[in-house]
Amino acid sequence: MLIRPRLTDYHGIHAAQVDLDFAIPFLDEDIPLYLDPFMLWRSPSQQDHGLHTGLINAFNHLGVLAAQGKEAQAIETLIIASECDEVGLGTSLTRKGKRIGVDKAREIIDLFKVIPRYQQSGFRHFEEIQFFIEGISRDRISDIGCNFLKSFLIDFTIEQCQKLGVPTQECTVEHVYDARSGMFKREVGVPLPVNPENGSPIIFVPKRWLRFAPWINYDEYFEKHCPQDEISHKPEELTRVKVLSYNRQNYGVIDQYIRLKERSADDCTNDPLFSQLPVTSAKRVFAEIKKLPTGKTNGVDAKYEQLVGRLLPSLFYPNLDFAQEQARTDDGVSIRDLIFYNTRSTPLLQELMDDYGSRQITFEMKNVAAIERTHIDQINRYLTDELGKFGVFVTRKPLKRAEFQRTINLWGGQRKAVITLTDIDLEQMVEVFDSKQRAPLDILNKKYVEFRRSCP
Repeated sequence: MLIRPRLTDYHGIHAAQVDLDFAIPFLDEDIPLYLDPFMLWRSPSQQDHGLHTGLINAFNHLGVLAAQGKEAQAIETLIIASECDEVGLGTSLTRKGKRIGVDKAREIIDLFKVIPRYQQSGFRHFEEIQFFIEGISRDRISDIGCNFLKSFLIDFTIEQCQKLGVPTQECTVEHVYDARSGMFKREVGVPLPVNPENGSPIIFVPKRWLRFAPWINYDEYFEKHCPQDEISHKPEELTRVKVLSYNRQNYGVIDQYIRLKERSADDCTNDPLFSQLPVTSAKRVFAEIKKLPTGKTNGVDAKYEQLVGRLLPSLFYPNLDFAQEQARTDDGVSIRDLIFYNTRSTPLLQELMDDYGSRQITFEMKNVAAIERTHIDQINRYLTDELGKFGVFVTRKPLKRAEFQRTINLWGGQRKAVITLTDIDLEQMVEVFDSKQRAPLDILNKKYVEFRRSCP
């Protein structure tokens, strides 16, 4: 059973996230990023420019429908566009979201009537709706963009699946936008990957479009650009509702903010799913680890786990993609693990898969003066056929002779490998991380080679 399973890992496709053009979907939760339409607008790609134009035309068509007396159709179309489960972007733990209601959709459509700029020429960035409507934020902006671009995203997904060998099935995809009719339609027989848990289709999104927050966003506007004194001279009375109401009556303020964001477009970049610590920060984190005493007094064990949890994902990236930090209990003892996806991108990682079935790799953190027999018994119970039979202790000092022999016996009797990374090993990993001459994973490889040489 995989921890925080991803589509590629489920199908045995050993590709690191850094090497792919799309964000690898999780099977049971959303990817914590969002499509930012501004990334298409500022992209040097002519294709992205064209897609942004189509996206804005699709949104502005809602205003055309309303002006033609077809407000009900505009509202229905916007409600459909407000949630896109197939892409799995956001913070949901179930990959299922909820669409906006009729009243909220009507509020958005009314912007085409109450703000002269939108009535005359429509939106140039539909993200602007968050400056006028309560409850509209990055998740809605992202889902509306994904739904209006779904036809392209389907083609993109099919292409990526063919390139990687991701299995697909013929799916029925609801609500694919047809620019010719200005309506959402159902498409049948679309070859897409599916979620093995429920058979629902999965659609990929290019990494280059993803950000944690849209470039044009309400929070930044409120903090740095909103004329707060004009709205209320009493800061405690400055509510979001008052700001939104002011914006409707003073579109020029929003227009100035939008133009400023367009002028600074070169500073807008996509957010990666994982960001490494800079070298200076890695050195600082290790220095803090080294100063910690062993044991649990004053919470030093939790501090140790926190610092190691910050350091190792950066040191091992991109050879190992970080899955998550996990707490588990064994015989009443709380244990903190770091779980990594095995990308099988090096001979060592491929060997760990071939010999131990480790599609994921577990690092168990122990801020103890010495690893004891009980610790080895705990990790032994955890290393199963499902999770793989290779594990790593991250602790302060090398194993004592008797405990090291127990790990040798585990390999001899059950073909389970347990190796240990100490403070000295972490220090070497930080050094090679700094030098860029070798990969920190080489230290793990060295420790494994030393372990195997001691095995019968």
